[in-house]
Amino acid sequence: MIIAADHPARGALAAGERAHAMADRADLLERLCLALSRPGVDGVLASADVLDDLLLLGALEDKVVIGSMNRGGLAGASFELDDRFTGYRPDDLRRLGFDAGKLLLRIGYEEPGEGSVRTLEAAARAVDGMAERQLPVFVEPFVSRRDPATGALRNDLGADAVTRSLAIASGLGGTSAYTWLKVPVVDDPDTMARVMETSTLPAVLLGGDIKDGDQDATYEKWRAALQLPTVQGLVVGRSLLYPPGDDVAAAVDTAVGLL
Repeated sequence: MIIAADHPARGALAAGERAHAMADRADLLERLCLALSRPGVDGVLASADVLDDLLLLGALEDKVVIGSMNRGGLAGASFELDDRFTGYRPDDLRRLGFDAGKLLLRIGYEEPGEGSVRTLEAAARAVDGMAERQLPVFVEPFVSRRDPATGALRNDLGADAVTRSLAIASGLGGTSAYTWLKVPVVDDPDTMARVMETSTLPAVLLGGDIKDGDQDATYEKWRAALQLPTVQGLVVGRSLLYPPGDDVAAAVDTAVGLL
């Protein structure tokens, strides 16, 4: 059970209806410290500034720490798919004694330019770099598309798109020995078992936004997907740190209970 908090470094500050929820750093840190203090929470995934704060607060003792590696594809930017590695490098993670790294891989089949290609290549080299240092790397892949009306980038959570993204992510780099997949629960949860048959790599489920504020339905999707053979746990951020009703402890405890 990992709590994710690397969103602000990509300019993604919204949580639910609150457009700038994650912009209040003191409030975010208070929520993170509360979440990390709950029984069954194993650690945190975050960018360097957040992890530095948590280290100073003493909140990372005996916790799994995963550093976020590419945050250059800023939310809403025209270059969002050109997701440069502007966060932790493999050497940084080894030097700091952290446990793993995480990278985001969004693929736009219809996108002009070379953004997705550059990100693919950089992701492959990051997988190689982590493997050379015998450090696990969590790859979070999506097929992403532009909304025809607004131009906003949206991740396709259909079974076919997620299946394709997992196949691509599994083949990155010169070895998959240290690669984990960070996988969304697809729109139709009944197809999740077929989707996860795409790869033998170990996987964790990502949380994502809670649709229509229906947290119980989201938990039920997680519960079902956690029964699949390669799924090893949860990496969840905003939906637990800023839950409907704002009871962080209760939301985290319920998620831990699913494991």
